[in-house]
Amino acid sequence: MKYIEMMVEEHRNIERLLTVIRKYCYKVLQNDEMDYADFFTLIDIVRNYADKHHHGKEEKLLFDIMIKELSPIAEKIVKNGMLVEHDLGRLYIQNLESAVNSVIAGDDEARLDVIANAISYTKLLERHIEKEDNVIYQFAQKNLSERTQIKLERECNLFELEAQDKNVQKKYLDLIAQFEKKIK
Repeated sequence: MKYIEMMVEEHRNIERLLTVIRKYCYKVLQNDEMDYADFFTLIDIVRNYADKHHHGKEEKLLFDIMIKELSPIAEKIVKNGMLVEHDLGRLYIQNLESAVNSVIAGDDEARLDVIANAISYTKLLERHIEKEDNVIYQFAQKNLSERTQIKLERECNLFELEAQDKNVQKKYLDLIAQFEKKIK
């Protein structure tokens, strides 16, 4: 089903973003001259592309159906695994934003918190993506009925149409590409 391919492709884009975030952390570590305000744009990409757009599809569509239609195992995996990790990622990003504000306000020691939260986020998402690509999505494809998969396909397409009206994919993928050029 194409909805899974779409989500896997979004994971590749998120991984590109994680690479950028890591390179920014290295600049912080090296005390290189940089504009800490760039982190606010990276945070915006995380919140609106990775979280609201991508995780939104997972949480509102795929995970919801898995919980309703599949065994208690699916419910445990989703509620105690995937959703917990989504929330932990949101916490890291919230803490990252706070740390960046502290650095900008003159707290040099807060650079440690920038690195700690940004790297924690990247490592969490790397493991999370691997689990979704290799376990969760495969489990859904093998166990959800064909009727349900067709419904998911339709709902994901509608979700994408709404996002297209807001230019979500283009806007955030263009930003990621700009950051990739900037960090080379």
